[in-house]
Parts: sequence; C-alpha cells; structure tokens
Amino acid sequence: METAKTIALHTLGCKLNFSETSTLGRLMEQEGFVKREFEEVADIYVINTCSVTENADKECRQLVRRIQRKNEKAVVVITGCYAQLKPEEIANIPGVDLVLGASEKFNLPKHLKDFTKGDDTKICSCDIEEVNQFHASFSLNDRTRTFLKVQDGCDYNCSFCTIPMARGKSRSNQIDQVLNDTNKLAIQGVKEIVLTGVNLGDFGIINGKRETDFHILCKELDLIEGIERYRISSIEPNLLTDELIEWVSTSKKFMPHFHIPLQSGSNAILGKMRRRYKRELYADKVERIKSLMPDCAIGVDVIVGFPSEDDAAFQETFDFLHGLDVSYLHVFTYSERDHTKALEIKEVVPVQVRNQRNKILRNLSFQKMQYFTASQNGKKRKVLFEQENKNGMMEGYTDNYIRISTPFRAEWVNQEVEWQL
Repeated sequence: METAKTIALHTLGCKLNFSETSTLGRLMEQEGFVKREFEEVADIYVINTCSVTENADKECRQLVRRIQRKNEKAVVVITGCYAQLKPEEIANIPGVDLVLGASEKFNLPKHLKDFTKGDDTKICSCDIEEVNQFHASFSLNDRTRTFLKVQDGCDYNCSFCTIPMARGKSRSNQIDQVLNDTNKLAIQGVKEIVLTGVNLGDFGIINGKRETDFHILCKELDLIEGIERYRISSIEPNLLTDELIEWVSTSKKFMPHFHIPLQSGSNAILGKMRRRYKRELYADKVERIKSLMPDCAIGVDVIVGFPSEDDAAFQETFDFLHGLDVSYLHVFTYSERDHTKALEIKEVVPVQVRNQRNKILRNLSFQKMQYFTASQNGKKRKVLFEQENKNGMMEGYTDNYIRISTPFRAEWVNQEVEWQL
C-alpha cells in the first residue's frame, strides 16, 4: 500500500493570502495528502507569495533555501502574487520545481497528483488579463476567527502597486455563496469573521458587471445566526460610504473597527500615487465615524519615502496623522516595483531617509495606540478569547480591537466575555 504524501504550506503577505493557503490545505487533504507543519519534514512544500514589497521576494528565496536544507528531495511549489509577476525569476531559484500563476493556484491538486521532481522547473501561468474566475476561500485554523475572502482583483491603478498585475480585474463571489460559506462556518463554531479582499469596498462585480455592493452584503451577513462578530479588513476611503458607516454604528455584529488606507497626508503625493481621494475626504470619514462611534478603532495604512516626498510633504503627512483621531498605523517603506508608474518619477528618496521616516511614524503609531487604549480605561467591552494557551495565558480582542491578555481559563475559549478595561 502506497504511503500518502505529506504537504506543508506557508503564507507570505496579507490576510487574503492566508485565507487562500488555508483553502489550498483543505483541498490537498481531500485529495489524500497529509498536512504537516511548515517546520516539519514533508514531501511537498507550497509557498503562497506576496510581492507588495521587496522583502516579500527576499523572504521567499530564504524559505526555499531552508526547505533545501531540511529535505533536498522535497517538491517545492511557489504560487501567489510573486509567482504571477515574475515566474521566470522564481524558476531560476535553485530548488524550485513548480511555479503556479494566478489562474493555476487552485488547480494545485491536479498539478501535484502525478508530479515528479525533475531537472527543469515547470511554469504554469497565463496573461493576467485572462484571469477572471473567482475562487472562494476561508481560513479555518481555529474556531475563533476566520478570514473569509469575498472579493479579488483590483481595477484601480495606483502608481506604486503591482496587485492589479498579480491578481487581475475586480471580481466577487455571489452573495448567496458567501452566505452559504458563512453558515458552514457558523455550524463549525466560528464566532468572528474578517471579511477580506484586494479591494473589498468594490465588492459586487460578477462576470464583469456590477450586480450588487458591499453594503448589501454586510446587511445580509448581519442576519446569519451563530456568527457573533464581523470585521471589515480594509476599505478604501472613497468606497467607505456614509450609509455604511451609519449602518455599522447600529449593527450588533459588525465591530466598531475600520482599517482605512491613507498612504499619504499630502494631496500632491496622493495625486502622484494616483489615489482616488484627497486628505480632506479621509478626514471627513474619520470625523463621521467618530461622531457616531466615539470608541471605534481606526487603523491607517501609510507609505513613506514615495518618490518626490520631500521633507515638507512628509511633515504634511506627519501633522495630518498627528491631528487625526485614529488608533494605530501600519507603516510601509516605499520600495520600487517593476512595471509601476512610480518608477517614472525621478525625485527618488534615499533609502536611509525612507527608513528614518518609517521609524518616526511607527513611534507615532505607538503613541496613538497608547492614547486610544487609555481612553477606554474604566469602560466595559466584550472580549472574544482565543483557544491558544500561551504559557498559561490567553488572549482576545475587544470589539474595538484592543488586545487583552489574562490567565488561561478553558471555559472562556471562543466565548465573548464582558470585560472592564
């Protein structure tokens, strides 16, 4: 009797990638493969890559070298955004056997069924313009929190971004299918769902036509029994409508927590980034949220060191963020990406200056989170505790995204507990 092959999977990048990797793992198990942890020895290793920054590319190469040291006979598969953007480059990494582009990622079981490790790396990819199918995905590593993919691709063309080239046009799942997946997750005991997508607020484009919108999806999800919490992973400020903000403020299941990409507090830089809003609209959205939900957590994505960002433009960003009633920042250092329009802007910011600005904004983020947490002292919020026992401690998040750590109590696992901050 032939022994079942073992497979280990690893995710680089975003929550969307995480949901897809989890789904790939389940697909492989259904085909008879046995899952292993990535640190363990396995017959096959799959790396689902990101290519938002240069570091993601480097990390992929490092992981392949680690696999080679662990088991040089293992089959190494690379998929994800990096694999779509630079398949030939990946194929030249020693140890890589199979490169699957965006159209072939979910055909992994078919590719591996009769795959034999050989001398030449096999590339299975196509032009991104041909990628138009939506593949539903969700993570299911524990019962507490699941990342549910409802949208993929992006029709925006921000000058710094490779994602439209890596993931194709905006497309979404059918609402009925999202509700079906959500009901399945509820039956399995999941309490919190994080809705994910490349451009989540653009939900509703099916087969190239707009059939619905994100607000309608949220209202339908709110009616499902068993799920106690929803979070919106990230939403563009120009797609975060006042109607959606008002509705979230009255919903019992959608958490008072938004993550809204800003990227720059300078209108001049926003224009060069080809963003679809100005800082004034962003400030209006934050003010609207806080007027209806004073305790709402607001996270911000910001890029430092974008070409032509001089000291004055960076100071504009710092001052804008400093005066904004937000809770934390995700700070990204700009890195050059092939085939992006930003490469045409000649006023390049030195890497040392980029790193310095990153540090300044990370310090500001720390101060923002400290201030937001302090503003909640004495208030009662519901905490959903996770199942992991970390050296006798357990962790959970309040509805407004403050992390709580407390001595482990088994009866609190995957339960909402009223907590005084």
